Amino acid sequence: MNRGQSAKKRKTKIRRLLEILGPGFVTGAADDDPSGIATYSQTGAQFGYGQLWTALYMLPFMIAVQESCARIGLVTGKGISAVIKEHYSRTVLLLVVGLVVVANTINIGADIGAMAAAMRLLLPLPFIILTLLFTTIILILELFASYKLYSKILKWLSLALIAYPFTLLIINQPWTIIFKATIIPHFEFSFTFLFIITGVLGTTISPYMFFWEASQEVEEQKQRDRVLKRGRQVSWAQIRRMRIDNTVGMLFSEFTAWSIIIVSATVLHSSGVKDIKTAADAAKAIEPLVHTFPHAGLLAKLIFAFGIIGLGLLAIPVLSGSAAYAVCEAFEWKSGLNLKLKRAPAFYAIICAATIIGLVMNFIGVDPVKALIYAAVLNGVAAVPLLFLIFNIARQDTIMKEYKNGWCSNILLLVTFFAMSAASIAMFYTVFK
Repeated sequence: MNRGQSAKKRKTKIRRLLEILGPGFVTGAADDDPSGIATYSQTGAQFGYGQLWTALYMLPFMIAVQESCARIGLVTGKGISAVIKEHYSRTVLLLVVGLVVVANTINIGADIGAMAAAMRLLLPLPFIILTLLFTTIILILELFASYKLYSKILKWLSLALIAYPFTLLIINQPWTIIFKATIIPHFEFSFTFLFIITGVLGTTISPYMFFWEASQEVEEQKQRDRVLKRGRQVSWAQIRRMRIDNTVGMLFSEFTAWSIIIVSATVLHSSGVKDIKTAADAAKAIEPLVHTFPHAGLLAKLIFAFGIIGLGLLAIPVLSGSAAYAVCEAFEWKSGLNLKLKRAPAFYAIICAATIIGLVMNFIGVDPVKALIYAAVLNGVAAVPLLFLIFNIARQDTIMKEYKNGWCSNILLLVTFFAMSAASIAMFYTVFK
């Protein structure tokens, strides 16, 4: 009887956790998009375990940044663009919106190209046909699926990330070296090292995540209030719920990033593959997962393709949606995935425009794998001014009232701002010196 009650309590706790998981968990999963996988794989292949420490040391900063963004949305009932519009000049607003839209659109193009390249490992169809197919599927989901169905799809797609942790656990690893590399930072003052580490920072702490999680907290709150038939209310219980959701999402994201770097270092770097040029090169990192099966190479490509395509389907709506939220909030247009197409035409028009422009980028001959890494570096540079604004907003009494950030979050945000600024400046310095 006691065992039965204990099992029932465990199931209840798991069910409650799953109910809590929402914007924070989806944002964390979307953070390991095709651009993230390519960047983490490249750093593992190129530098071995040399940048493994970034996964551990970025985790508290990532949690603090995303929690601040979610807190802004939850407390103010507005997205980041709307808050900036209220409290800053029009020039600052337009600069912020411009940064997000440009960075997101380039990231969308890179992710669409990566999905097509991954699918070509399995089906030798023309690259252009595959990019058109994926773009159509994504737009249909965003335009016509209900918000409830859409959010469930996003949660399930995040399971595509488990291939790397599984691979990590089944191959022999030099665990002493790995734990040492995880804890003790290694640094090289060279362009290639700084370029990749800026990409790692940018694909981990990305502008689109700031806007997406804040706006999704607003949407979730609106949904809860409609169900409970009450006006908008904020409580410390909701803040705690948000923090759990956000922390679980970021832990999931960074554990996956850590796994990708290790697997790529162990499988690729150790065997002499130090530059990932194609999707097939990246897929080799997963081969140990299925090496005892017949046609292991094909199975590895299948798992890799499923991961890239699943995460692309997850990340591209997040990228285009966050761009649409940023623009619509800036100009006070109706926005929200919970609204039908007719009620928010500008919102969905921006989603379509960003996705289609991203698609067109693939027709100008840009290498899909390199584009993913360059997109991550661009995010790293674009995040710097946005972090400073988020720090200022989240600590202000006039905006956040009693729910403003505490001293610990403020310190973590400032350190993140200075670290990403330093990485960007150092990278540019090595180029022009």
